Amino acid sequence: MTLTIDDEIDPSREDGWFPIREVARLTGVNPVTLRAWERRYGLIVPRRTPKGHRLYDDSHVKRIQSILKWLDRGVAVGQVKPLLDARQSINPTEHNQWAGMHDQMYQAVTDLSERQLDDSFNRALSLYPPLTLCKHLLMPLLLSLEQRWTSSFGAELERGLFCSWLRTKLGTRIYHSNRQYNGAPLLLMTLCEQRFEPGLWLSAWLVSSAGCPAEVIEWSVPLAELPLALERIKPRGLLLYASQSLDSGYLKRQLPRLADPHGMPLLLAGPAASIHLAELRDVPGLTLAIDPLAALEVLQDGPLLENPKGYRE
Repeated sequence: MTLTIDDEIDPSREDGWFPIREVARLTGVNPVTLRAWERRYGLIVPRRTPKGHRLYDDSHVKRIQSILKWLDRGVAVGQVKPLLDARQSINPTEHNQWAGMHDQMYQAVTDLSERQLDDSFNRALSLYPPLTLCKHLLMPLLLSLEQRWTSSFGAELERGLFCSWLRTKLGTRIYHSNRQYNGAPLLLMTLCEQRFEPGLWLSAWLVSSAGCPAEVIEWSVPLAELPLALERIKPRGLLLYASQSLDSGYLKRQLPRLADPHGMPLLLAGPAASIHLAELRDVPGLTLAIDPLAALEVLQDGPLLENPKGYRE
């Protein structure tokens, strides 16, 4: 891998100043996005050392957190600077670009154009962190596509293209992130027998982006076999994802056996958590989350993620 000038360590940097990689770890915004915010919008102006290294201090970190709060409200990145500088006020609902990004990717799927789909997502990925993209782009897009696929001719063809693209896109990013992390992974598995579970991969991508290694097994495995995975992989926690109704009686018998002997956090995420809320809310050691965003919030509030992100207030 070729290192950029910002990836090198500058031994002359002063205390209280952080290199770009450390700022990325603290805020959850990757270096590519931080550079784009600087070059294209002037949102962050770091200090430069004589060797050209970017250095950031606490005020930069706080500014990034403020940017993330505006993005979380749906404001387009190009509209954030006037808000930060308090020169004007805007109505975020009138100036966000999520609808346009959504329509571009939606049209790419209906056209069966993987290239167009990939290009549209890459443009968004260069400007927005994963959490923002998941909340404002990918999850609304999935909802729109699922509605389309209930009655549209060619639905399985479109679904196949989109799911293959999403698995490759997120799986590649998770793989490369895992190579940078040490320690036990969070194990993520599906409880459904459908061929692809987008929520499982979105959950893994968010966890990975938050600095935690993620191990994904997307093939449906009987709960009785999971202790073998826990014994050999020794994960820091187990996230089970399901988007369909399950046998709640079977879950109530099996799930405590997974968490209790290992003293390991256990999370059931996805629509099934909402469907079976009444039956499963009192299962010892089990936490419920209705979607990938809620799952990440639960994990950041607990001990599983070593570096929870401060901007999720």
